[in-house]
Amino acid sequence: MTETARTKAATLRLQPSRRDFLNLTGAAAVASAAKLAFPSGAFAQAAGPEVKGTRLGYIALTDAAPLIIAKEKGLYAKYGLPDMDIAKQASWGATRDNMALGFKNNGIDGGHILRPKTHLYSTGKVMQNGQPLPMYTLLNLNQDGQAISVSNEYKDLNVQKDASPLKQAFERKKAAGKELTAAMTFPGGTHDLWIRYWLAAGGIDPDSDIKVIVVPPPQMVANMKVGTMDCFCVGEPWNEQLVNQNIGYTALTTGELWFRHPEKILGMRADFVDANPKATQAILMAVMEAQQWADKMENRQELAEIVGKRQWFNVPVADINKRLKGDINYGNGRQTQGTDLYMKFWGEGGTVSYPWKSHDTWFVTENIRWGKFDTATDIKALVNRTNRSDLWSEAARALGVANAVSGDSRGVETFFDGVKFDPAAPLDYLKALKIKRVA
Repeated sequence: MTETARTKAATLRLQPSRRDFLNLTGAAAVASAAKLAFPSGAFAQAAGPEVKGTRLGYIALTDAAPLIIAKEKGLYAKYGLPDMDIAKQASWGATRDNMALGFKNNGIDGGHILRPKTHLYSTGKVMQNGQPLPMYTLLNLNQDGQAISVSNEYKDLNVQKDASPLKQAFERKKAAGKELTAAMTFPGGTHDLWIRYWLAAGGIDPDSDIKVIVVPPPQMVANMKVGTMDCFCVGEPWNEQLVNQNIGYTALTTGELWFRHPEKILGMRADFVDANPKATQAILMAVMEAQQWADKMENRQELAEIVGKRQWFNVPVADINKRLKGDINYGNGRQTQGTDLYMKFWGEGGTVSYPWKSHDTWFVTENIRWGKFDTATDIKALVNRTNRSDLWSEAARALGVANAVSGDSRGVETFFDGVKFDPAAPLDYLKALKIKRVA
């Protein structure tokens, strides 16, 4: 093969194996190989990814599944990234620290993170010495699939969506000199915001009526077992495990707080994305294809079996699979079957996966509510700086996805207590809230 022919073959690089690709001869063989690897013609670029892979982090939560499925099903390799490393993180704090290091310094370049973390990292609000770490939100990994659980100490109250029955119980416990704690997974993260919203809607101030603490997701059940918390908010499978071990019960799933709410994202360091646009698109395509697979109900049992493995979650399948299918055992004698509260990964035309900017607007606004951001924060500028919905759309086109998304706003959102959020007027929403840290 001449040097010119070698260069031409290398630039196509459509097969997962470069060696196999270079062994092909003739234009007909190249076209046949491309069609076999990508029937839709996806990722038919002039050149492959700039790197063969990087490291993405994840926490042992069911909504990390698309990153894991993409690895298990060979999808990263399919799109030219055979060396992707999907690495378990001990906590959201460890995820933050490893993100600050970056892969070149034995950390991570991105991964499964709480959606508000993109804003918190990029502004330096939760970083060491307040040093900003520019980040991008690339896609929404899932909707729904979290829950707020309560200790069996309050079993007789049978608390559900209305948290107000806890108010007097908390007051009595505090009067007796006992400490009250509500646990979440990271300050300003999704679980922090869900439990704060729920408590406040029930007339309980999360900053003065109870102490909000941070506990890593895999440690939630053990901590409630020894009586160190009254309630917590976390993703699955930990709420289900709590019920299965009869330590507490689920008051509500977060889908009941805000149906089809955004949750975790694929977030990446901006410097990696800017330097490696083709690799970023390959990562997006692999994860988006995994989301489509995970969204099919017939694949949910296999999904639970895969992520439950020792090398991923090391959790019994029975703690994972039922809520994935919409079968909710709340504990405390309450069960529902076949609900629409299961975790969503893709949605029609990618409407779950698409990173709506209107959702980022709510997260920033809610973090202003609780004092994480200043009231003078330019919400729109922060969202536009961190949300890369344009890259999602490019990857969707490369995949041949029938995109059902139009614009960057999903419109007015309604919460379980009737409160509405108009992303076009976030400060009006803020002013209407009764319990908050801002005037």
